[in-house]
Amino acid sequence: MERDLRTLPALHQECLHHVSPSHRRTNPTRVSGSRNRDHLNISVLDARYNIRAILESWAEIVVEQLGVAAPARSVPHLTRFLTQHLQWLAAQPPAADFAGEVAGLVAELRSMIDPEPGALHTLVLHCVVDGCAGTISASPKSTGTSGRKSIECSAGHSWETHEWLRLRQLMERQRKGVTA
Repeated sequence: MERDLRTLPALHQECLHHVSPSHRRTNPTRVSGSRNRDHLNISVLDARYNIRAILESWAEIVVEQLGVAAPARSVPHLTRFLTQHLQWLAAQPPAADFAGEVAGLVAELRSMIDPEPGALHTLVLHCVVDGCAGTISASPKSTGTSGRKSIECSAGHSWETHEWLRLRQLMERQRKGVTA
């Protein structure tokens, strides 16, 4: 468990390179309009958000139970704090849950950084449109002959590249509403 905790900050930082991976260009000549800006890996953003949220919740338990000062809300500070209190955490009834969640976070980040060939890592969430029972697959799809990419809901809602950041905000708001 300690090894996994100590590994999380580096993996958390490394996965930043996979939010919008740059493709190697064979021709360094830049042509107006040729830059590909439409790839945003929402799964990586969600994983980064979840890591901090999970670590914060465990740190909150330690703070409440031991009466110690809370750490800063960053992954390095949270993991350092939890490592310092690991013996106490390991002696608590939910220790197996803690170990499982941390191991799961490490495995998730590693699979995003170095995915297995042919593995599908697509985030699927409930649609953010009020009253829609569809699901959003965060894997961009090309639309029609225009070559534009969009993220779509199974019920037909669609978000083009320029709307992805707003979609991300709606997904975060939805997640907070569900967990609150």
